[in-house]
Amino acid sequence: MKIKNVILQLFVPAFIFGIATNCEQPSETSSYSPNHWENHYAPSKLISSIQDSVITGKSYLSIYSHIYSFSKDKSQHLTAMASLRNTSETDTVYIFKADYYSTEGTLIREYFKKPIFLRPLETVTIVIDETDKHGGSGANFIFEWKTKTTTPEPYFEAIMTSLRGSQGLSFTTIGKRIK
Repeated sequence: MKIKNVILQLFVPAFIFGIATNCEQPSETSSYSPNHWENHYAPSKLISSIQDSVITGKSYLSIYSHIYSFSKDKSQHLTAMASLRNTSETDTVYIFKADYYSTEGTLIREYFKKPIFLRPLETVTIVIDETDKHGGSGANFIFEWKTKTTTPEPYFEAIMTSLRGSQGLSFTTIGKRIK
């Protein structure tokens, strides 16, 4: 009888704690939030100041919001972090578009409506939550950007991660200039 009481004394509080920690309010999917673009919107006079001798480019970045495991019938969802990086130590880079597309090529969302700027060596990140299942195994971003002719091109990279129990999975993709 004493053993049963000890087990109940240990089990009941642990059970209640487990229930309490799993009753959190659902949080907003960060993939849909406006992120931190307000701090990066480029004033129109900054954009007009770089119109002379600029390079315009378009880059493609592959994203995997899920990958297949064992067969096409079983998949694992991933968190994806798209990193937009200015590699210049001295000049600002302007990003005019960051559009996220599904495996089928359908536009899922536009991340900002106005051009943003990245200060020298600055990085901003777009997070696609693991619960955001819109992209699929062939999702991608298209970025449009401008720099001065003497400024290095921006660098686009993605890191996909997932943690299940004691196992972790992560890998990267690198953007490719397409125009």
